[in-house]
Amino acid sequence: MTDAMRLCWHCDQPITDPEDAVLVAQEAGNSGPGWNVWAHGRHANRIEPHPVAVRALARILLARAFAQRD
Repeated sequence: MTDAMRLCWHCDQPITDPEDAVLVAQEAGNSGPGWNVWAHGRHANRIEPHPVAVRALARILLARAFAQRD
């Protein structure tokens, strides 16, 4: 069995070396399982977090912080 071709999310180029592939995220699917998002090792630090996920995490952390005060 062969692996599916991986494309770098940053540069949209194929990742030919499996050792250079870095899993940076997982996208959810609407009608089934999601898919993995890959990047070259040198591009992995250039991927920014999804803004909706950051806002959701911030709200959770704020709610926890205020709940601990009581």
